[in-house]
Amino acid sequence: MKTKNAPGASVKAEADRLADFVLFTQRSCILNLSTELNKGNVSFPQFFLLTYLSSEEYLTMSDIAKKMGHSTAAATGLVDRLEKLAYVERTHAAEDRRKIMVRITKKGTELVSKMRSEISNDLANILSEMDEDQTEAVEHTKRAMRGRSMV
Repeated sequence: MKTKNAPGASVKAEADRLADFVLFTQRSCILNLSTELNKGNVSFPQFFLLTYLSSEEYLTMSDIAKKMGHSTAAATGLVDRLEKLAYVERTHAAEDRRKIMVRITKKGTELVSKMRSEISNDLANILSEMDEDQTEAVEHTKRAMRGRSMV
């Protein structure tokens, strides 16, 4: 009898193949991403913050700390560096000047867009070399992740 916590052998084998795919694609994407980010003196945590900001009108410092899993002081450090590089800007909320809102700038949006494009191109190259079984495993996983609201 199969329990929710004990997947069948075929599911485990598919998960193992998918894990290999994720590790391979991650390695490829991360190497290229790292090279590009180093050109702009941006760290991975700073880039991840920019990706969060690119999908929001603004985030408060406490929002940033929560999303990044950091203290507010650490989040402030991330924002300070990105602000010096002109990737983000801070503004005060009209209703409460103590509330700091962080917004991505055009320069920051352009960096995120460029990196997304690079990652997309890397993934397209990887996917184009996959056989039918591998492609179906990726599609199956994407559907499962959408069903769990992970994507």
